[in-house]
Amino acid sequence: MTDSDTTQLEVSAEHTAGVLADGSAQVIDVREDYERAAGHIAGSRHIALGTLAQEAESIDRERPVIFHCHVGSRSLMAAQAFRQAGFEAYSMAGGLEQWEQEGRPVETNGA
Repeated sequence: MTDSDTTQLEVSAEHTAGVLADGSAQVIDVREDYERAAGHIAGSRHIALGTLAQEAESIDRERPVIFHCHVGSRSLMAAQAFRQAGFEAYSMAGGLEQWEQEGRPVETNGA
């Protein structure tokens, strides 16, 4: 894979926040249950990476999908696989770590 392939697959936390606000894309958290419980992006859907293949049919093919994880590696794998399956799929660069570094809000299960 070249850098340009990765660049085309990745979107910024800022872009992700915008599509969450306007509803123009699906945002899916592929982290494990315990990671999600510790904090997640409001409005995102949770499908752990290990169950993503079984849940693929529940994801709308007509809308772009942005995957995210903790730092961006698992979500990049998910985006690549979904691109190959015909989805308009992206990975949020830097993951939840980048999201938080930019001062964006994170919800916990207790909140």
